[in-house]
Amino acid sequence: MSDEIDWSALRSVAELARERAYAPYSQYRVGAALLDAEGHIHAGANVENASYGLCLCAERSAFGRAISDGVRSFRAIFVLTQGEAPGTPCGMCRQVLAELAPGIPVRCETVGGARLDTDVAALLPFAFDAEKLT
Repeated sequence: MSDEIDWSALRSVAELARERAYAPYSQYRVGAALLDAEGHIHAGANVENASYGLCLCAERSAFGRAISDGVRSFRAIFVLTQGEAPGTPCGMCRQVLAELAPGIPVRCETVGGARLDTDVAALLPFAFDAEKLT
C-alpha cells in the first residue's frame, strides 16, 4: 500500500460510526476511523453510560476493536465530531494513542468540515510511556 492516506475513506467510516454512537446523555456523537498498517480501517463510536466514568470514547473504541482483531501497527486516525471547532481526543485517548500508535497523523473534523491536522506527539508531548517504567 502506498504511503498516501485516503482521508475521505476514513471520514466515510467515521461518519457511519458516528451515526451509530450511543450518546443519550450528551447528544455529542463521535465517530473514529483507525487505519492500520495493512490498510484496513477499524471503526469506533462513543458509548455513553449513566455512570459517566464508564463512558467509552470513539478513539478507544476503535483501538479496542483493532487490538481484538490482533492488529498492533497503525498509520492514522480520523475523528469526526459536531460543533464549530473540531473536537480532539481527550486525555485518556491521547494516552492510548501514545502507547499504541505514537507518531501517527491525527485528523479531527467536524460534520460541517472544519479541520485540524496534528499528530500524537503534538497532542501529548512528554507522554508517559513504557520507557518510564524501567
